[in-house]
Amino acid sequence: MNKDRVKGIFDELAGGARRTAGELTDNPELQAKGALQQLKGKLEGTWGQAKQVVQDAIKDSDVHFDANVTLKTKNSTANAECKKMK
Repeated sequence: MNKDRVKGIFDELAGGARRTAGELTDNPELQAKGALQQLKGKLEGTWGQAKQVVQDAIKDSDVHFDANVTLKTKNSTANAECKKMK
């Protein structure tokens, strides 16, 4: 679990508490702020999940960040050649 997901969980919980407090005190401004904080938490959590999926896919693939790509053109046809940097 990465920091974005943890922060998202925190914001969802804190936003829910804030929204509930706004409902109990009949304070629409506090309710709205709580709802926004909950939404922010959901978005952060989703962003964290997406980042984790990409990181896992990169880890499991044959493509590495240290790959050097050289593009060559020949008769308007682009050929890509991938070499690992040492």
